Amino acid sequence: MIDFPDAEQASSKRFDRAAVEDFLYYEAQLLDAWKLEEWRDLFTPDGRYVVPATDNPAGDVDLDLNLIDDDHVGLQGRVQRLMSTYAHIENPRSTTSRVISNVRLRDDDSGDLAVRCTAVVHRSRVPGTTSYVADVRYLLRQKENSFRIARKHAVLGHHTLRDVGGVLSIIL
Repeated sequence: MIDFPDAEQASSKRFDRAAVEDFLYYEAQLLDAWKLEEWRDLFTPDGRYVVPATDNPAGDVDLDLNLIDDDHVGLQGRVQRLMSTYAHIENPRSTTSRVISNVRLRDDDSGDLAVRCTAVVHRSRVPGTTSYVADVRYLLRQKENSFRIARKHAVLGHHTLRDVGGVLSIIL
């Protein structure tokens, strides 16, 4: 997991909070519009997207079971499946609406920026609407006037997926 200090230690001297928040909102907008290829392109070539299992959210992502653990090749495959008719659970596609809040920044001498936020994803689908809540931690790299995602680690705020339909077929 991306390390993040206590609240009083979290800050950023080199990065503008509004620019970071705009980037997170842009990512959410791409996902809600199912522009998954554009979303995938936000990742660095060595990027990684991880969603740990709900029964071990603080586990070691390299040793423990994860619901999602995608590197660049995995992201390509996930996007390809979701955009095809082979992802039966998302055919027709869900309607999603994301809310991003509680954004915190921390930078250091590495040049990367650690970002932590809360994401709520409302997913509408027959027969109803479910909501996913996640503590999302990013490692962002600045690229020109924007950022690229080097790591995205989304810890679900659920003890089980049963209360949200038993599956995680969308991207958090």
